[in-house]
Amino acid sequence: MKRIKQENLGCQPHQPAPNIGQCCGGGPMISGQPSPNGFQHNPHFRSPGTGISCTGPLTISAATSSGIHMGIEAEKFPAMEYSNGNVFQLVVKQGQPTLVPPAEETEKGLYFLSNLDQNIAVIVRTIYCFKSEEKGNENAGEAIKNALRKVLVHYYPLAGRLTISAEGKLIINCTGEGAVFVEAEANCAMAEIGDITKPDPETLGKLVYDIPGAKNILEMPPLVAQVTKFTCGGFALGLCMNHCMFDGIGAMEFVNSWGETARGLPLCIPPFIDRSILKARNPPKIEYLHQEFAELEDKSSKSDLYKDEILYSSFCFDSEMLEKIKMKAMEDGVLGKCTTFEGLSAFVWRARTKALEMMPDQQTKLLFAVDGRPKFKPPLPRGYFGNGIVLTNSTCQAGELLDKPLSYAVGLVQDAIKMVTDSYMRSAMDYFEATRTRPSLASTLLITTWSRLSFYTTDFGWGEPVLSGPVALPEKEVSLFLSHGKERKSINVLLGLPALAMKTFQELMKI
Repeated sequence: MKRIKQENLGCQPHQPAPNIGQCCGGGPMISGQPSPNGFQHNPHFRSPGTGISCTGPLTISAATSSGIHMGIEAEKFPAMEYSNGNVFQLVVKQGQPTLVPPAEETEKGLYFLSNLDQNIAVIVRTIYCFKSEEKGNENAGEAIKNALRKVLVHYYPLAGRLTISAEGKLIINCTGEGAVFVEAEANCAMAEIGDITKPDPETLGKLVYDIPGAKNILEMPPLVAQVTKFTCGGFALGLCMNHCMFDGIGAMEFVNSWGETARGLPLCIPPFIDRSILKARNPPKIEYLHQEFAELEDKSSKSDLYKDEILYSSFCFDSEMLEKIKMKAMEDGVLGKCTTFEGLSAFVWRARTKALEMMPDQQTKLLFAVDGRPKFKPPLPRGYFGNGIVLTNSTCQAGELLDKPLSYAVGLVQDAIKMVTDSYMRSAMDYFEATRTRPSLASTLLITTWSRLSFYTTDFGWGEPVLSGPVALPEKEVSLFLSHGKERKSINVLLGLPALAMKTFQELMKI
């Protein structure tokens, strides 16, 4: 059983937030600061918010398996109950799905996916809620569908289908058959769906179309879109996309290009389609240990602890609290600087390690993604269509992490960021080429951050989204960072822990 509750530490409990939830499959898109994207799952990772998969060769398994997870189930509540005692059941009536091919003839044939794409072939679900005072939703579906047809001319691989290459790797067959598009109607006003400042797959999942009977990602188009109209005149755009097509930055560039097309504007950032610039070297040249792939031994037997009820809680850190964490990290004079991501990541990593009562000699790992676009030599071209994020890691003993001051943990995070160079990233791609193993989440915390993604800039002609973000809850190894509040200066930290561990973690979050 999984339950979710909101801990309001420093932020106003009912303050509207621009982000909602999270990805499906393993985690959004994977992303940790200083990367402005999100991660969300990986090949063996499994579900919302991850993007990484377990170690081992590529296996195309059932969508609900640990390898390719289409979403994490929250506790099933038959209805949403509000503080006023009213109970409301969201009902969404979906129309017939249609295929939306590119408006013009596009290139056909097999389309290469890099090893950075192979590592995060998971499903990511996001929604964007729009409402305009001047414009109703009558033509929203048709306008967005027509714009999709046009923008797919530029992003034609999204109109193809995933398949397996002769090398046993994922590849896109550019068939041009199109994305799946569905129009739907909800039985309520947009505001009635309740507090969507935290992931709620039971409710928000109704705003995203699932391909009936799809058993694995090969049976799912790279892009599925659903436009749901609300009785108030607002509407939601729900997207189901495969992370192997792009990371958070690339996804936002695509959605923003789609919006520009809907408004009759040229693309601000045309996509750079050729992913062969990130081909592995031949022969592979592995120059680093790549601990991100290492399977850590569970000396603390925490797998048994996770048989207990899993509770999901969201903790809000306002700007004042974030500043306190950074000051705490620098108070001993060891560090010359500390960013918000570095401080908060180290703080959460230490607290989770303590809450899980890991043995002192237990190795613990922190995983997060860094935007590699500017770090490659030469840098990736503007508008690069694909995954440009690279996983980095910090590993140490639990006792060392907890006994030493916060500055030590922050230093580990900083070292992990510095480690990401052109040679490191190319070595990581070659490592996958040679071993076909994927990052392991054993005794690991994966932080995926959506707090720097520009969800709020999308405009299809109805203005910027009222709310937007991912849909699903993160996996048990994942902590999700979401921006909070109108000014996006606060951060919501969402994660799931066994009930007893969550009680301890909640105490440790009080600054």
